[in-house]
Amino acid sequence: MKTKAEQNTGTGPGPGTRERIVRTTSRLMQRQGYEGTGIKQISREAEATLGSVYHFFPGGKQELAVAAVRHGDQEFTDILRETFEGQQDPAKAVLALTGALAEGLRASDWAEGCPVTSTVVGTAGSAPDIQRAAAEAFARWRAVVSDRLREAGVAEDEAPALAYTVINTLEGAELAAQVSRSEEPLEIAGRHLARLIDSYR
Repeated sequence: MKTKAEQNTGTGPGPGTRERIVRTTSRLMQRQGYEGTGIKQISREAEATLGSVYHFFPGGKQELAVAAVRHGDQEFTDILRETFEGQQDPAKAVLALTGALAEGLRASDWAEGCPVTSTVVGTAGSAPDIQRAAAEAFARWRAVVSDRLREAGVAEDEAPALAYTVINTLEGAELAAQVSRSEEPLEIAGRHLARLIDSYR
């Protein structure tokens, strides 16, 4: 018999059971990685029975990880769009973004890096669905940046490659900041990306 909370699939005032499970999985894998996160812990911290977890995700941990990657994808896509739409100058937007990423890392005591990268690392060759979801996430982020660069005057044929550089550099700088427990890698990345973007306009 399911509890009232478990019966809620998202139509009530709070997040439904499925959404709660996905959010919890994303947060745990962001902090612990794929291998370090177990279904029992997800069940416990999401306040859902194991039966509920398997009801929504019969494919088990791999299916959960795919949903967590897509959740992280959407969250960062929203952040990118909000940041780039809030700044007419994409160079300034990148500086604002690296500052926000550094602030978020510091606030989490350097434990919460990119949820997509944290989840997909360690699954190479063993979980193609997770890798595919991560690849789609990176492609979506590049598209958001590329569109904004074109709007700001970067040439049509140059914007996609520049967006590739922006996303790759942000990912690497965020990981370096997390490992070193320092904002410096993100600050340096932001300054150099801003100069690079300016050089294309």
